[in-house]
Amino acid sequence: MCAYGVVKRETRRGSLCAGLSAVDLRSSSAINWIGSHHTNPPSFPAFKRLYTKEMAHAPRNSFLVPGVARYSRSNMYAKKALHKRSKKGVQAPAKATATDKTVEVKGAKNGGKRVIPAQKAPRFYPAEDVPQPKVSRKSPKVAPLRKSITPGTVLILLAGRYRGKRVVFLKQLESGLLLVTGPFKVNGVPLRRVNQAYVIATSTKIDVSKVKVDQFNDAYFKKDAKAAKKEFLEGETPKKVTLPDNKVADQKAVDKEILAAAKEPLLIAYLKSSFTLKKGQFPHNMKF
Repeated sequence: MCAYGVVKRETRRGSLCAGLSAVDLRSSSAINWIGSHHTNPPSFPAFKRLYTKEMAHAPRNSFLVPGVARYSRSNMYAKKALHKRSKKGVQAPAKATATDKTVEVKGAKNGGKRVIPAQKAPRFYPAEDVPQPKVSRKSPKVAPLRKSITPGTVLILLAGRYRGKRVVFLKQLESGLLLVTGPFKVNGVPLRRVNQAYVIATSTKIDVSKVKVDQFNDAYFKKDAKAAKKEFLEGETPKKVTLPDNKVADQKAVDKEILAAAKEPLLIAYLKSSFTLKKGQFPHNMKF
């Protein structure tokens, strides 16, 4: 009884009482060990079995602190030897899909048959309707060219690096973008692609029937992939980018034909000037 009282006062050692028999508690070795507060287990069988037997299905990993495991995911993969296991899974058998059941109903005015759905409707539904995106059946198409834009029309750019400049329209590319040029010799606008939503078509036109534009497509203007950008201190001095010789020759050939066709007086000066709005001018009241 003395030993039982000592065990009751010690919370941790009180849990050991469940693993001991009544004979073990009354033994002198058990009483001496409980009262002496030793950390090492005694040599008698009951305590030895309780301390040395490992827990069944114990995890191989443990936590150093809450949330931080002793072994990483790759270490546990090696400890479990998961690389030796076969990765071929067993194909699950195909489940028979439930179908609606037709039941005969007695009574002349009951219709004779009734269809019972295979899946019952839910008893509860959300009080708030969750918006679902509509399925779009639209396919991307090339934007049709505006009627006011024809080959040779002088356009006014409204956005981009050359906004306010007047350019000459040459043709529409496969992507729907417009191929325009300044010419470069007149106002510095090279051969480039623009969106027709950001241009104003004027009534001024130039004959560009002799200008060859068959070689220009979207792949012609594709840029090379840029290298990874370095930090300011690590980066080297930027090198001046030069255009290939073939693109320079194409620009000169197009400019030559357009300048030869622009024979009307003051047309070159008109292409050189930039479009601006002055006080009292409104674009919706202007005729271009």
